[in-house]
Amino acid sequence: MSTLSLTVRDSSTMLRRNLLHARRYPSLTLNLLLTPVMLLLLFVYIFGDTMSAGIGGGDRSAYIAYIVPGILLMTIGSTVVGTAVSVSTDMSEGIIARFRTMAIHRGSVLFGHVAGSVLQAIASVVLVGAVGVAMGFRSTDATVLEWLAAFGLLALVSLAFTWIAVGMGMGSPNAEAASNNAMPLILLPLISSAFTPVESMPGWFQPIAEYQPFTPAIETLRGLLLGTEIGHNGWLSVGWCLALTVLGYRWSKAQYDRDPK
Repeated sequence: MSTLSLTVRDSSTMLRRNLLHARRYPSLTLNLLLTPVMLLLLFVYIFGDTMSAGIGGGDRSAYIAYIVPGILLMTIGSTVVGTAVSVSTDMSEGIIARFRTMAIHRGSVLFGHVAGSVLQAIASVVLVGAVGVAMGFRSTDATVLEWLAAFGLLALVSLAFTWIAVGMGMGSPNAEAASNNAMPLILLPLISSAFTPVESMPGWFQPIAEYQPFTPAIETLRGLLLGTEIGHNGWLSVGWCLALTVLGYRWSKAQYDRDPK
């Protein structure tokens, strides 16, 4: 068999393994989904009218349109924390060491984790998006092309942060440390434009919110779904995703190829 065929075959096997784990132990994914869902309910039903007035809207219906794109990106950050935990568990339990000795493509272990995590992240986004629709979110002005672009952006963001999460998991001594190390993936959306416009923040804080990967991705998704101005955010979000994907891949591969101590 060719190298490509071996890679596809072994990666498919590892993907099935990770999907079976996710199906048998769904509690971790469900627990991570609670954070974006609870924030969506809290900010819409408790703070919705006040926050809507702050962004120049009429009532909470305006704010739910504003907040849902940010919550969808936050969902990805929350979901990939489970990837870091899963990878760290494999490392600490010794299965990665066994995979290194088997006649399988070395990259298939990582590719299986990444593909499984991206699929779980997309499924989580769909579930949270369904909650948003049930609460009143609508995107009637988006064309089919814009919906496809929005889906592609979500998949690209999922891929980028999954690779970062895999690197965090491989570099953590245990599952608890992996969960803690991956917490910035949940916290970064909180200090982005997910809940309030960057220009409404204190001047000294605006660069922190603006120059990070979640803000341009949120603004791009918001523009695709709601017809707001995207500007340079589209290119910035794609650039961030490509850079993080390459960084996460090289970091993860370096740790996987390193001789075990």
